[in-house]
Amino acid sequence: MNESTYYFYVLFVFMRLKIIVLFLLIAHSCPIWAQLGDAAQRNYNKAMDLMAHKDRDNAYAHMQQAIKDNPSFADAYSALGEWYFKAHKFKEAVDIFAQASRSCQNGAKAFALPLAKSLLHNYSPEQALQLVAAYGTLKEKSQWVLLREQAYFMKQELAQRHMDSAVNLGIRINSQDPEMFPCLTADTLNLFFTRRVNGVDEDFYKSHADSCGGWFTARNMGSPPNSKHFESSQYISGDGHYLFFMRCDNRSENGWDQGGCDLFMAYAADSVWSTPENFGATINTPAFEGMPALSPDNRELYFVSDRPGGFGGLDIWVSKFDNGLWQAPRNLGTLINTAGNETAPFIHIDNNTLYFVSDALPGMGGNDIYYSRRINDTMWSKPQNMGLPYNTSSDENSICVTVDGTRAYLASDRDSATGNFDIYQVAMNKEQQPIPVAIIKGYTYDSITKQKLTYSSIYINDPKTGLPAYQFKSNRGDASYMITLPTGYKYSYNVDRIGYMNTSGTIDLTDKHNIEQMQFNMSLLPQDYVEPVNDSGIAVIYFSMNSKTISDSNKAKIQAALTPWIDQKNVVIFVNGYTDNSGNPLLNEELSYLRASLVSSEISSMGIDPGNIQSKGWGEANPIAPNDTPDNMNLNRRVEIIIRR
Repeated sequence: MNESTYYFYVLFVFMRLKIIVLFLLIAHSCPIWAQLGDAAQRNYNKAMDLMAHKDRDNAYAHMQQAIKDNPSFADAYSALGEWYFKAHKFKEAVDIFAQASRSCQNGAKAFALPLAKSLLHNYSPEQALQLVAAYGTLKEKSQWVLLREQAYFMKQELAQRHMDSAVNLGIRINSQDPEMFPCLTADTLNLFFTRRVNGVDEDFYKSHADSCGGWFTARNMGSPPNSKHFESSQYISGDGHYLFFMRCDNRSENGWDQGGCDLFMAYAADSVWSTPENFGATINTPAFEGMPALSPDNRELYFVSDRPGGFGGLDIWVSKFDNGLWQAPRNLGTLINTAGNETAPFIHIDNNTLYFVSDALPGMGGNDIYYSRRINDTMWSKPQNMGLPYNTSSDENSICVTVDGTRAYLASDRDSATGNFDIYQVAMNKEQQPIPVAIIKGYTYDSITKQKLTYSSIYINDPKTGLPAYQFKSNRGDASYMITLPTGYKYSYNVDRIGYMNTSGTIDLTDKHNIEQMQFNMSLLPQDYVEPVNDSGIAVIYFSMNSKTISDSNKAKIQAALTPWIDQKNVVIFVNGYTDNSGNPLLNEELSYLRASLVSSEISSMGIDPGNIQSKGWGEANPIAPNDTPDNMNLNRRVEIIIRR
């Protein structure tokens, strides 16, 4: 061994002995501190295990003991403070985060944000604002900005006097499971909502009003519409005939028109719901689609989606039902939608007031409820927070407002842990109530035979412009309709139905200034129908069930029928589409219009001027055979081509 090698060997042995001696000295001098550290960690691990098994009280106790064992145990403070916060024990969360700020290294800075949030949720906005002033320029700047706005808003709300409070609907409606998305029929006699059963599956429940101003015990709606899948956020149309909702865990063969959560609809002519049907690719995508709300004229569908083209997480979109089709959805824009989440839209029966939930607008600290007024067909006013008692520092999930605007039903977790929602009733403040409307109910009927007429189209014109503003249709079952119109105006209307003369009239609401219900039946005069010599039916094209294409043989049939008329300049070609009565009336109207459009396109491709072709989808109206056998239903799934000279 040479000299240099020997030197390094001696140095290595010396350093090794020095490290061993130092370790022995530390172990000998700090046995108590080592035991304290081990005890704190054991209690921390035990607390985490207890919380995983939902033994919350014992989990709290062990985590508190871990902090006593090691007063600077930052992870223990974080976990316990978060548990208290989620359990809505906001005062306890404040105490824990304040203790952590004093006891942990750099604690004042590290725990400033959770302490400020806990103070806000504990209705201490002044103290929260002090922390905002001290730490509001940290890296979580966007969170501090929102927290500042929320604290100022809460400070203003707490300074006001609020006469009313929200009342829990009690055990006939609420249970130990979450209840969400309340909605009412226009007569306020039936309450629908979603319940998350056993914390996993969500189903629809229904309750009927009792004679004492309360509710009978809610019952599961059964199948349909409920299924083994996850159904949620139902919306019942004002007339009670359509149910729109979200169903999750869907898959489609093409991978496009269905995703994880999609929109479905079901129809009931009386009390029996049809099998729910998917809206298809115009509305549904592989993204999230849910929480639907329907305008009172059944022509606008509001819903929530995180599809491309939005402004944040979840946005509110709207699609119009026009010319027999749901049109491409339109985002409601940046006045309504933010970089956060906007959910649970509710369009009141006045068709002018939109209520919704947001987690990114100034509010009370959690998810809050807002409202906006319609400015025109595409624009809405700046949203206003509804404040106390509608909103709290906890989360509000959804809201619906009665037809007369005097009461609201909302879902909130204000009295329980995060996410465990109950349904509450609260009186509406005057400034937040919807616009007064008249509810016009009635039916259309044959003026000669007095027979009620289903599928009549009712068009209400804008009182200022005279242009069509609303469209309604008499119901499949009893020919009834329900129209809601803002009071204070005089409206003109037009009614048409296949086989009847158009009729028109006025509805005078100029002297009406409160919510009112009116009975108004509309008569139609039948055409004295001996088929005119100048109207000739030249072809009938039949379609198989759910078919949306024209076969080659039918194309040849169309060409053969129209060839004699190609050079005729003074003819009008009527193309009328019909379906059988299976499925959903709204979708049947869409399908009949689509089939008529296919036939019209085939006719125009022969060189006939499209301006001479008039096509329309009549859905289930005007059957030529009873819909009682498959053969008869085949006869009703048709498109008629009529020549008028």
